[in-house]
Amino acid sequence: MAYVEGFLIPVPAEKKDTYFKMARDAWPIFRDLGVTRQVECWGDDLMKGEHTDFYRAVAAEENENVVFSWMEYPDKQTRDKANQGMMEDERFKELGEMPFDGKRMIFSGFTTEFDSADQPG
Repeated sequence: MAYVEGFLIPVPAEKKDTYFKMARDAWPIFRDLGVTRQVECWGDDLMKGEHTDFYRAVAAEENENVVFSWMEYPDKQTRDKANQGMMEDERFKELGEMPFDGKRMIFSGFTTEFDSADQPG
């Protein structure tokens, strides 16, 4: 099954279009590095929790929304190699400055344990 890397990213509302343009422009680079699927989602129905929530997870400020994103890889080895490549690939510099505060972005890797797409019916 696929290896997944998930992201929560605080993005200023006024930089929404810039963020998604950058994500689209980065796709060919990610694909070259081994990513098989990239999904970018803009927060639409984010609930404020009593103890924690998506906003607090990334210390989102008043004018910010949360992007939920993930990338799929064939396996963890490909993901690890891709992450190294992302640090070294000069093409990322051409995309310009990130339209969010990267210090508050959360990301981690996950093994896929169940995928309904693999189930019959």
